[in-house]
Amino acid sequence: KKRAAELRDEILFKQPESSNEGDCPICFLPLSLDQTKSTMMTCCSKVICGGCYHSNEVRIFEEKLKSTCPFCRHPAPTSEEENEENIMKRVELNDPAAMVQMSLRRYEAGDYDSAFKFVKKSAELGDAGAHYHLSCLFGEGKGVENDRKKEVYHLEQAAIGGHAIARHNLGCKEKKNGRMDRAIKHMIIAAKLGCDSSLDALKDGFRGGMLSKEDFAATLRAHQAAVDATKSPQREEAENARIER
Repeated sequence: KKRAAELRDEILFKQPESSNEGDCPICFLPLSLDQTKSTMMTCCSKVICGGCYHSNEVRIFEEKLKSTCPFCRHPAPTSEEENEENIMKRVELNDPAAMVQMSLRRYEAGDYDSAFKFVKKSAELGDAGAHYHLSCLFGEGKGVENDRKKEVYHLEQAAIGGHAIARHNLGCKEKKNGRMDRAIKHMIIAAKLGCDSSLDALKDGFRGGMLSKEDFAATLRAHQAAVDATKSPQREEAENARIER
């Protein structure tokens, strides 16, 4: 059992190369952890960064074109019903991202049983975001019986897959349990993926003497590099346009 736990930790505390958000399929730059800065297209389940989405909107307006998806050029849906139909078509194709979207819709509608069914299938297909949402359902006891062990298991699976918020939450749980060494490890990994909340927690930890100056400095540099990698003139223009609206 001890060796099994050690092997599990080796996997759990390995720094992911990138976050589970991945790259924008158009500009190929990493997507921000802030999901308000990107849009998932229901027609193809592609997540488009704000910069590329905005550029497409400008092109459509200037050339007086019909509204289409920036990636696959499918006509834009004209109603929520059409949006849901698009998602279900992707679900039927075993698209894990579409399953997560349908799960979130069912959750918001109060249909927790269906929410659990969709996200469970997506997690079985290896989607890190699905593991995160599944952990939330086990933690809340919605659509499934409350199970703390399964909540933590799926939180860990999400973290292993590069889900920064799942990683941060694991750090918070370890801190609550008094296991500060593990909490710090989780926070460092999340901060290096660009998680601001983890970086803030590490600032407090550094002031409290819980991590070295060298480790804190290395984490600061990695965090800044991760954040900078998500920036571009197009994205900045899109963000300014969003603020102006």
